[in-house]
Amino acid sequence: MKRMKLFLLLLLGLLTGSVNTFCGTHEQENFAENPEEKNSKPVSKPSKQTELKVLQLNVWMGTTMVPGAFGGLVDFIVQLDPDVVLLCELKNEGDLTYSHKLVNALKERGKSYYGENLTLDVGILSKYKIDNPEPLKDAGSILKASIDIRNQKIVLYSAHLDYTHYECYLPRGYSGTTWQKIEAPVTDADSVLQANRISTRDESIKAFLADAQNETGNGNIVIIGGDFNEPSHLDWQEDTKNRWDHNGVVINWDCSYMLAEAGYKDSYREIYPDPVRFPGFTFPSANKDTDVSKLSFCPTVDERDRIDFIYYHPSPAVKLTDARIVGPSGSVYYGEMRKHDAEDVFIEPKGVWPTDHKGCLATFRLKTAK
Repeated sequence: MKRMKLFLLLLLGLLTGSVNTFCGTHEQENFAENPEEKNSKPVSKPSKQTELKVLQLNVWMGTTMVPGAFGGLVDFIVQLDPDVVLLCELKNEGDLTYSHKLVNALKERGKSYYGENLTLDVGILSKYKIDNPEPLKDAGSILKASIDIRNQKIVLYSAHLDYTHYECYLPRGYSGTTWQKIEAPVTDADSVLQANRISTRDESIKAFLADAQNETGNGNIVIIGGDFNEPSHLDWQEDTKNRWDHNGVVINWDCSYMLAEAGYKDSYREIYPDPVRFPGFTFPSANKDTDVSKLSFCPTVDERDRIDFIYYHPSPAVKLTDARIVGPSGSVYYGEMRKHDAEDVFIEPKGVWPTDHKGCLATFRLKTAK
């Protein structure tokens, strides 16, 4: 009899627990679906998070300088599968723009992109529809366009700044206009900056900042990427003044300094703030499929610099989660292709590398309302 009572008590406990568990789930489901409960207090829309991968690359004279370069570019885009691609040094062929040629080639590989470069040598590819592509006024070679992701507008700028007066060569003992060796390195920062400002790079960035201020003011995400043909001031400070033939020079290069002053973030330096351990050189890149004489302009010195960038303006709607340098790990210095000698980790191509630059890949997390 005692055993029977014990059995009944245990059975009752199990049944009660099961009923409570089931009822609890049922009640939770009803609460979520009950409009009176939902409207009893303000409820904000749940945010959705979307990953956005942005690739930036100079394709070296429209992928004409390396055998198989165009196919190599297509292969690399397929390999990385970015959402947005910011390209420069494009060359149109008759009525077919370079971006549309690239879009057609990617479609044959099962990748769907929109593409625009108008008549410029800069272009944008995107998995999202590209709206309002236009040359940025008074900015040289910068293409502006926008995409929309779940009602969040992202304004993109693809840039190729003036290549003349490349004055990071002066401290190394080479001219930034003729690329010939000069009598002695120029180590006065003010003199270097004065020569550097003969280029139109600073005017281009000023035009960008004026235009982008309207966009950020309207709550839009702003991303600019390209070949700036100028180093970052973050890479030419006290900790690097005796490296890479800087010859003791500390210099606040104009373009990066203006962007930083305006609040823009250098994606690679945000993830890797130490320029000694992670210099992130993008030019000149090693390329096994071309002769080193086409890659090196200052063969007696270490001419490596980081001149390709992806910048973004901070916003509650965007968070940088990763940044990489893409391309061959090797670089060209002292007139030879050599192995990388720092701690950067590269995403390397599986096939032909189409250019003399490395590129940038930045991954963002977007917070959207839909």
